[in-house]
Amino acid sequence: MHVEEHEPIVAFMLARHPAQAGIQTLFYLGFDRLTLARTPGLRFWRLLGVGQGRVFDPHADLQRSALFTVWDSLAALKQFEAQSHMMQRVRRQSAEVWSVQMVPVRWHGQWGGSDPFARFAPAPAPTPGPWVILTRATLYATKVRTFLDAVPAVAQHLLQQPSLINSVGVGEAPLLYQATLSVWRTLPDITAFAYGPTPHSEVVRRTRRESWYKEDLFARFLPVASSGTWDGVNPLAD
Repeated sequence: MHVEEHEPIVAFMLARHPAQAGIQTLFYLGFDRLTLARTPGLRFWRLLGVGQGRVFDPHADLQRSALFTVWDSLAALKQFEAQSHMMQRVRRQSAEVWSVQMVPVRWHGQWGGSDPFARFAPAPAPTPGPWVILTRATLYATKVRTFLDAVPAVAQHLLQQPSLINSVGVGEAPLLYQATLSVWRTLPDITAFAYGPTPHSEVVRRTRRESWYKEDLFARFLPVASSGTWDGVNPLAD
């Protein structure tokens, strides 16, 4: 899929920092908000902490951070990546950085009270894969324990999926604001995991029946470009 310079685009960046940079990572999560708020063409953004491991984890990994952005145009994203002092610092100070440009093809829900992909038109699946999946939610404080108890079975089943390339748990704040971004090879396997007779589908039913979430969002993306490495490789290199 080709995206023109004037068309909107979504980007995700995952950075891994040297071991001694843990406190700096927390500092920049706050400081970079000022930079992003003044960035031309940046419609929506979230600086994200990262959990330990490949799935949701309540324990923060201070050696990793993430950035999710929605841009008015591909040209605006390219300008930010090429000229931003923030991006220059991230590349200079990180042990590795992986980024992906992508287009949402199916989504529902809200993030921060709005639809971050309102400028995009939903589209049928044009290719067999690969795919990037984002699921995120704002939990009610009274449901955090219930959520934590349900996570291990879903996480274990997710990591057993042969079509899963990689995944990471991210969040805007500990416990209450959680998300998972995952990269998959094929759409049928995503559908089977999400809606088949699996621990995930049972948890989805419980979240609706027991009202776990104040807000949630699901989005499926078609990646159009990627660069850098994640755990030593580019999961979308092929």
